[in-house]
Amino acid sequence: MKKIAFLIMAVGIVLAGYGAIQLVQTGQSQQKSLAEAHLLLKERNSSETKQNNPTIIDKQHGDAAYLPEQGETAGILAIPKIGAELPIVEGTDPDDLEKGVGHYKGTAYPTENDQIVLSGHRDTVFRRMGEVEIGDIFIVKLPYGEFRYQMESARIVDANDRTIIKSTAPDEVLTLTTCYPFSYLGNAPQRYIITALPID
Repeated sequence: MKKIAFLIMAVGIVLAGYGAIQLVQTGQSQQKSLAEAHLLLKERNSSETKQNNPTIIDKQHGDAAYLPEQGETAGILAIPKIGAELPIVEGTDPDDLEKGVGHYKGTAYPTENDQIVLSGHRDTVFRRMGEVEIGDIFIVKLPYGEFRYQMESARIVDANDRTIIKSTAPDEVLTLTTCYPFSYLGNAPQRYIITALPID
């Protein structure tokens, strides 16, 4: 019995250590992405950016889509209520979500008059999302501008519910998704969905 208890303890220590290492690595990835996002936004009005990235400049005038590559840093999601400033990364694969908030590929970006979907892990970037309430503000900062959205509602759906991702054209809607319950261990059975609408 002592050997079994010791084995269980050893396995627990190894798993806890592995989890801690993963958490540190994820934090480092997010800090790197956030630094890249700040640099991207800082240079958005520079002559170098205008010469090297005409798509961004065209987008300022509504003439082109904003199309970051998979895994690229795209911008920043700011949530003033909880003092959060989170990097937005193109894509929602596990590697992408380790870097920050993932932009669901195929959904819109601001000014495209359709649904914008941003997803994040409940135990990293969105760990305080349960504190956000109706009326609170989300700010999406991109190379072609800053866009404000006000929370309209929150709901809980099944993890396999794909109906939350759908065209809202011609209306622009920001949808934020994360796993639920927030304190659940393992693969959570539900998703927490926030809907926010543009404000001037």
